[in-house]
Amino acid sequence: MVTNVPVAQAVTVSLKDLENGTVSFDTLTKAFGPSSLGIIVVKDLPAEFATLRAQVLSNASYLAALPASELETLESPQSKYLVGWSCGKETLKSGQYDTHKGSYYINCAFYQNPELNNAPADGFPDFPQYTAPNIWPDSEKLPGFRPAVQELCSLIIDTAALVANACDRFAEVNIDGYKAGYLQRVVRSSLTTKARLLHYFPSDSPKDEEEENDDDDWCATHVDHGCLTGLTSAMFLDEEATPPTLPANAPETATLSELPTSPDPAAGLYIRSRTGQIVKVNIPKDCLAFQTGEALQLITKGKFRAVPHFVKGARAGSGRVARNTLAVFTQPNLGEEVDEGVTFAEFARRVVQRNY
Repeated sequence: MVTNVPVAQAVTVSLKDLENGTVSFDTLTKAFGPSSLGIIVVKDLPAEFATLRAQVLSNASYLAALPASELETLESPQSKYLVGWSCGKETLKSGQYDTHKGSYYINCAFYQNPELNNAPADGFPDFPQYTAPNIWPDSEKLPGFRPAVQELCSLIIDTAALVANACDRFAEVNIDGYKAGYLQRVVRSSLTTKARLLHYFPSDSPKDEEEENDDDDWCATHVDHGCLTGLTSAMFLDEEATPPTLPANAPETATLSELPTSPDPAAGLYIRSRTGQIVKVNIPKDCLAFQTGEALQLITKGKFRAVPHFVKGARAGSGRVARNTLAVFTQPNLGEEVDEGVTFAEFARRVVQRNY
C-alpha cells in the first residue's frame, strides 16, 4: 500500500535552454543517468499549450461518456485495440483485464503529413497496430476533438525532438559508436509515434482492504517500449458536479471545470527509482514531462534505462473523480534497428503480445 511515499522533484529545464542547446550534461545525467528517475520536466512552453491541454483532456471525459454503442464503432479489433477506443482489453499484473481506464489511441503519422492517417503498410502487412487507420469520433458529436488532439500531439513531438537533441549531444560524447543525431532523427521522422488519451474512471465505492494494498490499481507497473514518452499533467474532474455531457451546439473549445488539485494526495504518477525506491512525481499543469522507454534503453546500450512506473487511483469520497491525461510515445519507424539484428517492429510485436 502506498503510504508516506516521498514526492520527488524531477529535473526541470526551460524550453528555451533546449532550443539553444544549453542544457548541461550534468543536468541530463541527473535526469536520465544511472541514479536518476528517468524523467525530465520542460517548462516555459508555448502560450497555446494551456488551451490545448484543457480542450484535449476535457475531450477524454466527453469521449468516455458516449453511449457504449457509439464507443464500439470507435474500436479496432484488427489492430489489437491499439487504434481508437479501448477498454477492458489490456491485462494487468494479476492477469485480469483492466477496466479501470479507457484509452483512445492515435497513430501520429499526421505529424509528417496531414494527409496520413497511419504508418504505411509497405513491408509490414501484418502489423495493423501501426498501419491500421485512425478512427475519429463524429465531428458533430465531439466538435474540435481531432484538430485539438493533433495540434497538442504535434507540440509534444516538437518538444520531444528538442529533448532528443540534448540526449544526442550527451550520447555522442559518452557512448561509443553512437550515431550522431540519431534520437532526434527518430523522433522527427517517425511514422509510428503513438498517442494515448487516457480516461481513468471514477471509483464508485470505497476500496476494500485488498484493493488498498494494490498500489498500482489504475495502471499496472510497466515500462514504456518507445524512446521518449511525453506526458501532460493529469486533469482531475468531479463528474458528479460537472457531468461530462457536451451540450448541443457546444463550441469546439468547450472544456470541463478542472479541480485545482487532486482530491486524493496519494493519487497520481509513481516511479520506481534506480535504487528500487517508490517515489511520487508531480507534473505542473503548465509543463510537459518526458520519460525514457525500452527502445531508448536498447539504442543506448543501457546508458539510459526505461522507467518502471504506475498510476494510483483516487480513493472514493465525495463526488465522482476522474483523471485524464495524454501520453505521446515517440518511437522508431518499424524497420529501424533498435538492437543488433532486431527491428522496432520485432521488438514492439513482442511487447504487444505480452500485454494484450
